[in-house]
Amino acid sequence: MSGQDKELARLRARPGTSREPAPPPGMHPLGLSLLKDGRLFVPTSYTPDRPATFALVLHGASGDGRRALEPLVAFAEEAGMVLLAPDARGPSWDRVWLRGWGPDVRYIDRALEHAFARFAVDPRRLVVLGFSDGASYALSLGLTNGDLFSHIVALSPGFAVPETLRGSPRVFVSQGLSDSVLPVDKCGRKVVSQMEKAGLRVRYREFDGGHEVPPAVAREAFDFFTGPDSTD
Repeated sequence: MSGQDKELARLRARPGTSREPAPPPGMHPLGLSLLKDGRLFVPTSYTPDRPATFALVLHGASGDGRRALEPLVAFAEEAGMVLLAPDARGPSWDRVWLRGWGPDVRYIDRALEHAFARFAVDPRRLVVLGFSDGASYALSLGLTNGDLFSHIVALSPGFAVPETLRGSPRVFVSQGLSDSVLPVDKCGRKVVSQMEKAGLRVRYREFDGGHEVPPAVAREAFDFFTGPDSTD
């Protein structure tokens, strides 16, 4: 792949001084596309004078941002965390179903610019997380843009195919021992081995179960990037 093609995977948006008023607490349409848009969640505790933990949430195949955010709202409210969940341009994320970088990177970049203009964001707790196809994309996009994301959370991923490794994000991976969709031997364990060989800091959690996110694993994943030692 050429250097120009590799640049297709780069995100340009960066947090800074918010310029636009933030929407009120609650869940809101992203407002960037008529058909495939996405959602924002604003916790009741958000205030622009205190930079917030921020999560880019990537849904699984055939999902959407709204459904991806709904099970995370209670965690986000507890942690005072802003959530951004864009919709994929196609049935899944471009790197998964097109095997290349394309419209999803551009839309995510646009969505991040939109959010960063409205929210004060703590760059030490800026996470990309996803489940299934969203987890594979979170790893691939997050490792390529590790100079933006401080943490990556991949819940039942299938693979990780970054263009290059940038920065030193912390990584959390979970996988069910009975996962029949993305088997643990070929997916979770292989992905983690690859990242550890590359010198990345990885916390890996296997659990008794299938292609899912048990409550205890969800709690550990959120504590991973919101806890007191998450920025050490």
